[in-house]
Amino acid sequence: MEYVIDLLKILLPAGVVLYGMYLVIVSFISKDREKMLVDLKTQNTQVVLPVRLQAAERLSLLLERITPNNLVRRSNASGMTAAELHAVLLSEVREEFSHNFSQQVYFSEETWEAIKRAVEEVTTIINLSRQSLDKEATGMDLAKAIFTQSLERKNDAVAFALRQVKSEISIYF
Repeated sequence: MEYVIDLLKILLPAGVVLYGMYLVIVSFISKDREKMLVDLKTQNTQVVLPVRLQAAERLSLLLERITPNNLVRRSNASGMTAAELHAVLLSEVREEFSHNFSQQVYFSEETWEAIKRAVEEVTTIINLSRQSLDKEATGMDLAKAIFTQSLERKNDAVAFALRQVKSEISIYF
């Protein structure tokens, strides 16, 4: 019996010391892991944030370039027929969108959907304006119809998409 008590006198403090060491080691490893995660997030932010800002700039530029007023002013050459201007405008919108298509990976699904809706609305405005004119209409007639059509729209999808991009990027500042 005395042998068991002596054994317990040795094993009990040794067990408490081992348990304490276990807690210290687990705590050390946990803090080290947290520090590594913070460092990784910091490095990730240093790399990803500038890319996301650049993507926001590109999407903002896309939205500004496809705004009907800017699009018509940039693409309308004197002497064009309505059919020619219509084709040029649609080509410009498609080209701008396809050029910036890869930027969707840096934004939420809602923001990308807003951008797609803006592109679709501009395309719709151009198409409806062309349909409202006769076949002999000039490019200037189409430009006026597009300006009128865009002013009649109550919900400006381009402005909404631009606000969406800005609000998503403002999270980081």
